[in-house]
Amino acid sequence: MRLARPALPRLLRRTTAGVATLAAAGLLATAAPGALAAPSPTLAAPDIPLANVKAHLSQFQSIAQANGGNRAHGRPGYKASIDYVKGKLDAAGFTTSVQQFTSSGATGYNLVADWPGGDPNKVLMAGAHLDSVSAGAGVNDNGSGSAGVLETALAVSRAQLKPTKHLRFAWWGAEELGMVGSRYYVNNLPSTERSKVSGYLNFDMIASPNPGYFVYDDDPTIEKTFKDYYAGLNVPTEIETEGDGRSDHAPFKNVGIPVGGLFSGAERAKSSAQAQKWGGSAGQAFDRCYHSSCDSASNINDTALDRNSDAIAHAIWALGTDTTVPPGDSYENTTDVAIPDNGAAVTSTVNVTGRTGNAPATLKVDVDIRHTWRGDVVVDLLAPDGTAYRLKNSSGNDSADNVIATYTVDASSEVANGAWKLRVQDVAAQDTGYINSWKLTF
Repeated sequence: MRLARPALPRLLRRTTAGVATLAAAGLLATAAPGALAAPSPTLAAPDIPLANVKAHLSQFQSIAQANGGNRAHGRPGYKASIDYVKGKLDAAGFTTSVQQFTSSGATGYNLVADWPGGDPNKVLMAGAHLDSVSAGAGVNDNGSGSAGVLETALAVSRAQLKPTKHLRFAWWGAEELGMVGSRYYVNNLPSTERSKVSGYLNFDMIASPNPGYFVYDDDPTIEKTFKDYYAGLNVPTEIETEGDGRSDHAPFKNVGIPVGGLFSGAERAKSSAQAQKWGGSAGQAFDRCYHSSCDSASNINDTALDRNSDAIAHAIWALGTDTTVPPGDSYENTTDVAIPDNGAAVTSTVNVTGRTGNAPATLKVDVDIRHTWRGDVVVDLLAPDGTAYRLKNSSGNDSADNVIATYTVDASSEVANGAWKLRVQDVAAQDTGYINSWKLTF
C-alpha cells in the first residue's frame, strides 16, 4: 500500500387546440448503476489452506533475498515475482497475459489471469499489488494479498469451478509509486470492456501482525458479502478508512466500477477499543514494519492471513457463481418519441446487456406516455425475438389524459439480453401525444 497524500423538470403541457410537432426520437438506453446484486445461495467456497498461502510468502521472501532484498518496481525481484505467479497459474489452466508499462524510467508489469467460462459480459475481478517498496521484501505489503489471491485462483482450478460470471485475477505493478500499474490497466481498457466488469475486489495487506479486520464500504453488495462472512465467524469488522483511495481499487472506482476489499491495517495505531474486540496491542501500529526492511516472513499474523484468504474465496464463490438474474436493475429510455395521430406504430428501444439467463416472470414495465386521449392508445412490449406482449388496449370510453402505469409481464421464456421495444400506436383521429419515457426493471 502506498503512502497517503497529504436539471429543471420538463414541463408537459398540451391543449385541445393543437399539439406542437415532436421530433423523431433517438433510442439510447441507460442502465441504472449498481451492477452487482446480492448473491443468492451458491456453492460453498473451499477452505483455503494456510500452509499453501504461507508457501507463496516463503517464495516471495526467497525471491527478495536473491535479488537485493526487495521486489520493487524496476528491480529484478519484481520480475521474478511475476514469473513465479504466472508459472503457477499457467500450470493450473488459466489464460495469462503480461502487460508492460513504463514508470520512473523502468519497465513495469501487470499480470492478468482469466479462468475459462462464465458470462463474458459479467466479469468479476480480484487483484493485489505484487510490488514491494525498495526497503524490504514486502511480505505483508503486499505479498499477503498477492498470495491470498493466488491461492484462491488455484482453488478455482482445483475445484474446476464453473462460474456464472467470468473470473479474472490480477497482480499489479508499481502500486507503491501511485497505483501506476492498475491505473494503466484501467486507462487502456476500452470502454466496452470496462462496462463488462461487474466488480473489482482489492486485497492489500491482509496479514498485519497486530491485525484489524477492515472492510471497504465502496459497494454495498461487496461490503455485505464480506461482513456476512465475518459475522459467521463472530469476528467484528470496521469500515476501512486508513487506506481509502491509497490502493489499486481507486482507478476502478474512478471509472464507475463497483469495488470492495479487505485490509488488516498499516501504520496507524490500534485503539484500546479495537484491541479489546480483536486482541493484539493497543497503542501500537497494525504493522510496525510497514514499508520497512523488517516486513519479512516473520511479519505475518497467521490467523488474519487464514481468515482473510478464506474470505477472498468466499467472495469469489458467492459473487461469481450466483445463478439468479440480479433483481432491481433498471434499463430506461427517456428520449421523446412522437406518436402520429391515427397513424403507424412507433417504437422506443432499451438495450439490455450483461445479464445471464432469461428475463423474470415478473418483469416490470413502467410506461409514461403523454397523450390527450389515452383511449386511442394501444401499447405493446416487444421482446428481443419480436414476441409481443399486450400492455394496453384501446377504448373509446377512456377519455382521460396520459398513460402513466406499471405493468407486470411474464417474460420468463425470453432471453434477458437484447433490444426490448415499447410499441405504441394511436388508432383514432383528433388527438396525439408522445412517449415521454419507459423503463424495464428486472
